[in-house]
Amino acid sequence: MLSFALTIVRHGETQYNRDKLLQGQGIDTPLSDTGHQQAAAAGQYLRDLHFTNVFVSNLQRAVQTAEIILGNSLHSSATEMILDPLLRERGFGVAEGRPKEHLKNMANAAGQACRDYTPPGGETLEQVKSRFKKFLRSLYQRMLEEHGSADQRSAFTSGPSEPEQPVIAGLADDGVQNVPVHALIVSHGAFIRVSVRHLVEDLQCCLPAGLKMNQIFSPCPNTGISRFIITLRREESGPRASCIQCVFINRKDHLDDVKNS
Repeated sequence: MLSFALTIVRHGETQYNRDKLLQGQGIDTPLSDTGHQQAAAAGQYLRDLHFTNVFVSNLQRAVQTAEIILGNSLHSSATEMILDPLLRERGFGVAEGRPKEHLKNMANAAGQACRDYTPPGGETLEQVKSRFKKFLRSLYQRMLEEHGSADQRSAFTSGPSEPEQPVIAGLADDGVQNVPVHALIVSHGAFIRVSVRHLVEDLQCCLPAGLKMNQIFSPCPNTGISRFIITLRREESGPRASCIQCVFINRKDHLDDVKNS
């Protein structure tokens, strides 16, 4: 069995974020000045970690964020950045480019909660989850192909025993001290929210003590950071996650100085 860390970061702020306008997939905007500062703060926070793999949405706000994070890294600046459209934001159809309040009004008119409403031409939550599940399958396969060789014994556990509980001390390296294989994802708010819900509810990942459900499913702030430890098992039908442990969700300690500047 191969265990690896998965750190998920939302992109930095754009002007559309500041103005509370929906971007989705059709509005491809760059980071704002604050977004650059947030990405740099996230990069400084993560600078001592080694990312063996980096996967990024191919929308420019995510690409810029990933480039800044890797540019601040002491050990991962040369890691290949793979752009994957599966990691794009949820498509919001006709609501893209419009105020978020407009989406709420459309949902109210349809008699639905805003979170569950799909505007015309947009992606349903199930479609977004299907994209994430497809990404996970390719991620699992890649992790085993690249890191599943016999010389990676330190990344493996053997037998039926569960992995140890990750150490959580409020530090950037929480959960990864003894996990040499570490993938970084840079994606988007609505996509991350659906992904975390899938990991927690559908795949029943183990949660750290004291973490409340309203914290788990709250919106991820710009450059908010979440981390999971995933243990893979080889099966005839393909690799499967035998254990998923949540280390933290939507951490934003690194943004304190950005807010105060």
